Amino acid sequence: MINYINKTVEYLQNKGFEKPEIGIILGTGLGQFTNEIEVIEQVSYNDIPHFPTATVEFHKGKLIYGTLEGKTVIVMQGRFHLYEGYTLQDVTYPVRVMEKLGIKTLLVSNAAGAINLNFKKGELMLIDDHINLQGNSPLAFKGVEALGERFTDMSAPYDMSINTKFETIAKANNITLHKGVYASVFGPQLETRAEYRMLKIIGADAVGMSTVPEIIVANHLNLKVAAVSVLTDECDPEHLKPVDIAEIIAMAAKAEPNMITLFKELIKTI
Repeated sequence: MINYINKTVEYLQNKGFEKPEIGIILGTGLGQFTNEIEVIEQVSYNDIPHFPTATVEFHKGKLIYGTLEGKTVIVMQGRFHLYEGYTLQDVTYPVRVMEKLGIKTLLVSNAAGAINLNFKKGELMLIDDHINLQGNSPLAFKGVEALGERFTDMSAPYDMSINTKFETIAKANNITLHKGVYASVFGPQLETRAEYRMLKIIGADAVGMSTVPEIIVANHLNLKVAAVSVLTDECDPEHLKPVDIAEIIAMAAKAEPNMITLFKELIKTI
């Protein structure tokens, strides 16, 4: 993997991706964030050596390098998921590449369902902790110790100082920002009523199919990391309706301006 990472990094450096300070991963329905960036270079995932390819129709599949609020950023417009047939090493490969390019901070967004029924669709949730229900770890492979400490501490996976700043920014801009626990499942099927009940019992406030692998690897690499969920639906097992993916995407787009405000205002302070 080290050789692959080095070749990917060399390719991107030759394309002009020079020493980004902050990495950003954009989740489902959150692609408009890139309009805020002064783009210097961008490249399709398909053209990057050893990079996975986004197969989900609403994920763009571009790596973008530019400036935002005076900082150099590298943005994944589209991420990878286990349910696409990738391994956890594939899913998290871009995080390792961004760290090798130079990032010190990783900001992550996703679309999630609200398990906590006090949270409403269209609102945001700051991830304070998570539950890994994907059945494996991105660190569980031979040779991982060459990339970082195998037994990575996860007592506080989300940077408390960044989370405090997010909460201050949300308050100043009248943005509803809940704080809670994100459960990451395999997917791609949505949950049953019984599964939603289980998730509530074990302490989840929101559920999605991403983010946790990237957070684990970010901690493995000693990056500062924070994540925000856009709540796109309400997962009430007693009043469950068939899921409408188009509605979920539309709800993510509706909530995206608030997420953009949070990320932009935070980046000013980094």
